[in-house]
Amino acid sequence: MWKLKIGKGNGEDPHLFSSNNFVGRQTWEFDHQAGSPEERASVEEARRSFLINRSRVKGCSDLLWRMQFLREKKFEQGIPQPTKIKEEITYETTTNALRRGVRYFSALQASDGHWPGEITGPLFFLPPLIFCLYITGHLEEVFDAEHRKEMLRHIYCHQNEDGGWGSHIESKSVMFCTVLNYICFRMLGENPEQDACKRARQWILDRGGVIFIPSWGKFWLSVKSFEPYIFFC
Repeated sequence: MWKLKIGKGNGEDPHLFSSNNFVGRQTWEFDHQAGSPEERASVEEARRSFLINRSRVKGCSDLLWRMQFLREKKFEQGIPQPTKIKEEITYETTTNALRRGVRYFSALQASDGHWPGEITGPLFFLPPLIFCLYITGHLEEVFDAEHRKEMLRHIYCHQNEDGGWGSHIESKSVMFCTVLNYICFRMLGENPEQDACKRARQWILDRGGVIFIPSWGKFWLSVKSFEPYIFFC
């Protein structure tokens, strides 16, 4: 199971430096032994629900860390939710609604005072990192199998129904991010005949091919110039 660690790094890695004692730093770690059967089942159900609804609800809502924090703090709302919609908005109902929200978000506050959150919107952040590590031969050294599995899950879950990827999770498909994420698929070991790969490759070829990627994309493809030709064969 994955677990979010807050403020980790102080004195643990000589290559990391912080001027504020790593306040606000978020690190995900995977532990094969962590979590009860019920907790693991709840995580898998959240993943299944997101997968099924990914074309309708694009954002992940940071569900895994929310579930973790609420579970660790044994959160119970306590303030009853209105049972029906009233035509008249009273002082009492408004106050209760605010109290419910404050109580909930207080439970989601990290130990160092900040509220965690992932920058999951743009779909051009992950590919350059993968490219650099792949080209330098450090991909599997830096990211183990569980990290690579989650990267593939992230890319797959944000693929549009037409087979491409947008510049962000709500965007229509564009050549730039479709090419970058398709190559990410391949660098992370995905089978080129897998359905998501085939649909992505077809989207690219139907629109003139990889040569129509914008200049920023051409830069990344030229970092190791022969590699894209291997992936598109």
